[in-house]
Order: sequence, then structure tokens, then C-alpha cells
Amino acid sequence: MTSTTTVPRRLVSLAEAAEILAVSVKTVRRYIAAGELDAVRLGRRTIRIKAESIDALIDAHPVNSWRVRTS
Repeated sequence: MTSTTTVPRRLVSLAEAAEILAVSVKTVRRYIAAGELDAVRLGRRTIRIKAESIDALIDAHPVNSWRVRTS
């Protein structure tokens, strides 16, 4: 008999995502529109962002990649 353990998905609100990323809610909406954050719509007005998506966005933009060094 095999047991499967499911990891619960964590969803955060637009305001929570904005706080985590230290940006405005409007910027979070821009990230969603650009496809940089994965979001789901729950009902007509409720939007939630997948927490893994926030982690991926943070990991994709490390500080040391902002400057391009030329030798």
C-alpha cells in the first residue's frame, strides 16, 4: 500500500504579496499581467497568488545580476 502525502498549496492575497515583495498592490497586479506571478481567481473579485510563485520571482532577480561587468 502506498501513501501519498499532499503538500497544501499556500495562497496569499494581493496585499500580502505586496508586503512580502515590498512593492505596491498595483505592481503586484503588473507582475501578474506580465506572467511573472502565478495567480488564481476565486470568485468574481478574489485573486490569490501562489506563494511558490513569489519565491520564484525573488530567486529570479538576485542583486548580483543587476550589474553586468565587462572585463
